[in-house]
Amino acid sequence: MYNTAHRILKDSYEAEDIMQEAFLTVFTKLDTYKGEVTFGAWLKRIVINKSLTQLKKNNRYEEVKMEIVPSNEIEDAVVDYRGLNPKSVLNTLQSLKDNYRVVLTLNLIEGYDYEEIALILNYTNENVRTTVSRAKKKLKQALLADNIQEQAYGR
Repeated sequence: MYNTAHRILKDSYEAEDIMQEAFLTVFTKLDTYKGEVTFGAWLKRIVINKSLTQLKKNNRYEEVKMEIVPSNEIEDAVVDYRGLNPKSVLNTLQSLKDNYRVVLTLNLIEGYDYEEIALILNYTNENVRTTVSRAKKKLKQALLADNIQEQAYGR
């Protein structure tokens, strides 16, 4: 059951949470089990349904809703990029959330502008701008954290 939840959610902690929720549901709804399928199949279906519901919640929060985006979120801080290793940047990019990774890949690597990305992903131009800005900020934070860690361990 854990493996099923983990394959859907791609996150071990969320899979564990879903497992707990599923078992609580099974114990509280045991009187509704009709025996039409095996108990294991019934339990697995509950795990799958809860996992899919959680995945939808996660995906809903990944999309940026324009009515809640503050206009002051885009910042242009000056950073010295000369010491960055391109391989390290690409590895860090791969570790970002799917929506951040996709928009940055399309924008920075593939060279698409915001309007083209909006057409590809079926987003609004404003949503693409905001997502790219947030993704760049997240990438910068991850790269700075990696740099601090490398300096601390003397790599």
